[in-house]
Amino acid sequence: MEPLPTGSDAPPIEGIDLSGPRLVWFYKVTCPVCQLAAPVAQRLHDAYPEAVIGIGQDPVDALRAFSTRFGVAFPSMVDASPYPASTAYGVRVVPTLFLVDGGTVLDVVESWDRDGYNRVSHGFAELVGADASTVSTPEDGLPSFRPG
Repeated sequence: MEPLPTGSDAPPIEGIDLSGPRLVWFYKVTCPVCQLAAPVAQRLHDAYPEAVIGIGQDPVDALRAFSTRFGVAFPSMVDASPYPASTAYGVRVVPTLFLVDGGTVLDVVESWDRDGYNRVSHGFAELVGADASTVSTPEDGLPSFRPG
C-alpha cells in the first residue's frame, strides 16, 4: 500500500470538512515517532489554528491521554480497526501528514521528516495567504528524519 499521491482525490472522512485547506495527521499513540512529531504537529496548529485534524488509530481515551501528555490541542478523531480512513489514504506508516485542499491531496509526508513538515507548513501558508511558519529547526533537538 502506498499513500495517496499528490493530485489524488482526498477520500472523505466523516465529520471533517476537506473542501478548504486542511492538515490531516495520522498517528498511533504508542508510536515513538508519533510521540516525537506530536509537538511539531502542535506547532502547525499554533501557526494555522483550525487547520490540523488528528486521525488516531486508538480509542478516544487513549487519544485524550496522548494529547495531554504531548501538549496537543488540535482535535483528533478515532480511526478504529479496521482503520477505514487510514486505509482510504494509503497510510502505511505513522505518522503521516497530508495537506489537502478542495478535496485534493497536495502534499504527503511519511514518518518524521523535518524538511517535509516545513514544506507542508509553507505550502499551507501559501494557500491561505498567511505568513509561513518554520515548525522545526535543528535547534529543537529533533533528528532531521526518523522512520515511522
